[in-house]
Amino acid sequence: MEYILETIVNVPFVIRIMSSLLFILLLNRFIRELSVTILAGTFLLALWCGHSFSTILTIAHERLFSLDTFFLLFVIYQVITLSSQMSESGVMKDLVDYIKKRVSRRTGLALIPAVIGLLPMPGGAIFSAPLVDDFDEDKSIDPHLKTKINYWFRHIWEYWWPLYPGVILAIDITGLPVLSLMVLQLPLSIFSLTAGFFFLLKKIPHSSKQKLHADLKNDGTIAVLIMPVLIIITLYGIIHFLLPGIVQISKYLPMIIGICIAQAYLQFTRPLSLRKIIAIIITRKTFMLVVLVSLIRIYGAFIETQLPGGELLMDRVRNELMVFGIPGILIVMLIPFISGISTGIALGFVGASFPVVMAILGTAPALSDLLSTTVLAYASGYMGMMLSPIHVCFVVTNQYFRTSLLHNLIGLIRPALSVICGALLLYGLIRVL
Repeated sequence: MEYILETIVNVPFVIRIMSSLLFILLLNRFIRELSVTILAGTFLLALWCGHSFSTILTIAHERLFSLDTFFLLFVIYQVITLSSQMSESGVMKDLVDYIKKRVSRRTGLALIPAVIGLLPMPGGAIFSAPLVDDFDEDKSIDPHLKTKINYWFRHIWEYWWPLYPGVILAIDITGLPVLSLMVLQLPLSIFSLTAGFFFLLKKIPHSSKQKLHADLKNDGTIAVLIMPVLIIITLYGIIHFLLPGIVQISKYLPMIIGICIAQAYLQFTRPLSLRKIIAIIITRKTFMLVVLVSLIRIYGAFIETQLPGGELLMDRVRNELMVFGIPGILIVMLIPFISGISTGIALGFVGASFPVVMAILGTAPALSDLLSTTVLAYASGYMGMMLSPIHVCFVVTNQYFRTSLLHNLIGLIRPALSVICGALLLYGLIRVL
């Protein structure tokens, strides 16, 4: 018995992290209540890392009642209410009908989340999920496939789109000019699009352009229909680059302001009754999703916090990988990947892993080393994030379509590996050229 306890205590921290995530996935297959399984996985990780019960409660309290978490939860709440407002006002139906008239079903299913993906909105996949579902008018597509398509194509721009916080932080840590990083990582979006087509979209039978089943309103132009999204993107960019003081209060505040104005615009152009507005604002589904995101944030706190000995968890993981004698290129891939899969957010894996990766490069790396390492580390971390069972977009999409987390994760492994292979190819080309 003592031997077993000693073995458990001495398990490498990288295995502890991966075990807690696997525990969440497996437990969810039996309980089917994701909030409970994430809470259980969080306790497993926290206790296994040596935190006492009082420390666990303190860390959870600090994360849950922080200003940053409040703004994040409010954005998630706004995203859901804006989505419901667009649905109730008929904008979503008109947008789907507009796209149906002009493209095939296969193209439309990818186009809808891709357009929404230009918006750096936490949990934004819940915004595009109803649109994807409406596009499948006869409900002939497997919900698991719709989940993967919505989730995958929602995230094809975040490798280089400069409105995303993860990209901004990567620019800051690497010291690369904005345009240089955009050009450097643009091929990753191409790899992602290609992988999404071959492994996801090709499973949908090709169809011709669909006939419009309902007359569009006179204002049914694409610019008008996506105006709420355009308002949010425009205001986000203006505030982020011209009013940085607002961003310093909270990185989510520009998004909150943009969504508020978008909602006001939508109410002005397509007003809803007070009864419908109240029904949108107060729903059990919205409340449960906010609770779910809160639990995900608490799990992330135990990834980012110090261990009882004072060392950061990801620093311990890095040291373990080096002790294992893992080659440098694999360490550059594994540290961001583990950070991505354990935080489920680009800002998390960049913040946790890029300082480590840059330290490995040294103080004055050659330009080819800096460029090649940056693109490989970002792609690895991003694929870790895409395969994370605590990624907010992945969780809310699964909740919307009522599908299996584990089933969908397995289905995303091949496209994720394809992007990694593309990144390795790009890594080699940069070093050769």
